[in-house]
Amino acid sequence: MWSTRLQGSQQGLFVKEVTPVAPVSIVLLHSVCGLTADVRAAADRLSAAGHEVITPDLFEGKTAPSLEEGMRMREQEGSPGRDELLRRAVTATAPHSEKGLVYAGFSIGGSIAQTLALADEKARGLLLLSGTSDIPEDTAVDELPVQLHVADPDAFEPHDWLTAWYLRMQRAGADVEVHRYPGVGHLYTHAELDEYDKDAAERTWRTALGFLETL
Repeated sequence: MWSTRLQGSQQGLFVKEVTPVAPVSIVLLHSVCGLTADVRAAADRLSAAGHEVITPDLFEGKTAPSLEEGMRMREQEGSPGRDELLRRAVTATAPHSEKGLVYAGFSIGGSIAQTLALADEKARGLLLLSGTSDIPEDTAVDELPVQLHVADPDAFEPHDWLTAWYLRMQRAGADVEVHRYPGVGHLYTHAELDEYDKDAAERTWRTALGFLETL
């Protein structure tokens, strides 16, 4: 992966100075819809930018065609609870944690990614897409870079909650950015869902890729 900038010369001409941008290792956790084609497409986009991407399947092959179906699937008897999903995520990411991972996730996957990142002293960053989680009072990190992308409004991430989340994350020592997208649906980055918003999704990915270049 490469970045470019223009450099002036005494003759008033400009030449491109090309410098390599170090790739990062990313664990990307899916939403309640499971490891769908949308998540794989997101992983491909990150891989095309030069990053290594790990996509654990926390639902063991089960997927849903909509957010509503995904929520119903999560409520079915025998479906794994959050603690079990967290255990599966830890098992999947532990072999890679020595590299210094960037944790990322959609919706509930973002919630789990946050929990993992705040517990991993080697975490390089946290990229949240439509999902956050509570922050224990004793949480402390050393300027962990955090970027959140979220619909505005979002019934699953209401304004009061996000304000409290932001303040707690800052108090814990994180370096936090929040990007809001008015009038879009919860999983607006998922092209196969009705709530997909192409413009907001493209802006999200441009901003997220820029964030990853800084890590």
